[in-house]
Amino acid sequence: MSNHVYWIIEADVKDGKLDELKSLMVEMSEATKADEPGALNYEWSLSEDEKVCHIFERYTDSDATMVHMGNFGSKFAGRFMGVLKPTACTLYGDPDERVQKAMKPMGYVPMKSAAGFSR
Repeated sequence: MSNHVYWIIEADVKDGKLDELKSLMVEMSEATKADEPGALNYEWSLSEDEKVCHIFERYTDSDATMVHMGNFGSKFAGRFMGVLKPTACTLYGDPDERVQKAMKPMGYVPMKSAAGFSR
C-alpha cells in the first residue's frame, strides 16, 4: 500500500465548449507536469462523441495533492467549471482531512484502499 491519493472525475462537456476544453486540458496538463513533481498521473479522456470527459489524477501523498489543489484553485477552477459539469467523483487512496475537505465540493465517493500494490 502507499500514501498515494488519486481520483477519477467524470464530467459532461458543456454545449459549445469543446474547443475551449481541449485548449484548457492541454494548458492544465503542461502546468501540472512543469510545476508539480508530486503529480504521478494526470490524464484526460474524452468519450467517442466528445460529450463526456474523465480525468484521472494520482499524487504521491496528501501534501502533493494540496499543492495541486492550490494551483487548480488559483489558476484554473473558474475556466474548468465554465467548460465542464462534473457528474461524479471517486476518491481513492489515503487522503488526509485537508484533501477530503478540498474535494468535498465535488461530492466525491470515498474508496479506501483494501488490497494490492502500487509501483
